Amino acid sequence: MTVIITNPRERTRFYRFAVVGVIGAVVDFGVMNLLSSLFPTPITIGNLVISPLVWAGTISFIAAILSNFTWNRYWTYPDSRSKPIMRQLMLFSLISVMGLAIRIPILKFLEPVVIRIIERLPLPAVVFTPEFLGKNITLAIAVIVVMFWNFFVNRYWTYNDVV
Repeated sequence: MTVIITNPRERTRFYRFAVVGVIGAVVDFGVMNLLSSLFPTPITIGNLVISPLVWAGTISFIAAILSNFTWNRYWTYPDSRSKPIMRQLMLFSLISVMGLAIRIPILKFLEPVVIRIIERLPLPAVVFTPEFLGKNITLAIAVIVVMFWNFFVNRYWTYNDVV
């Protein structure tokens, strides 16, 4: 973290990574909301019930990975070309999948808590339901947590060829 604060080049990379993350979040939230509203039914595989937020959030996460990789390769780290693009994509994807392993439990266990909190708040009648707000607030928390993981691990593993 100190490197970001003291090194102007790293600070610029972090800001760019964050902008790319915002673009990825728009992709992520858009795809998740579209899929979970078009297909609101949980998926059942044997005894396992997968909520719309978890399966739609997983698909939206993959779409965001592809967007983020492209933007990071060409804008955040344009000087990172010593590794072939497919190798970098595999490293980036592996780190992102590890981030998914952080994200899914957050989505699974935090969503009901957030919804209960929102239901107890004296909010005026609004267009958004507690479920909609709970889904999106939960996803926002997960995205922020995973963004820090992704930046630091990608910087020192996927893009370790830049100075």
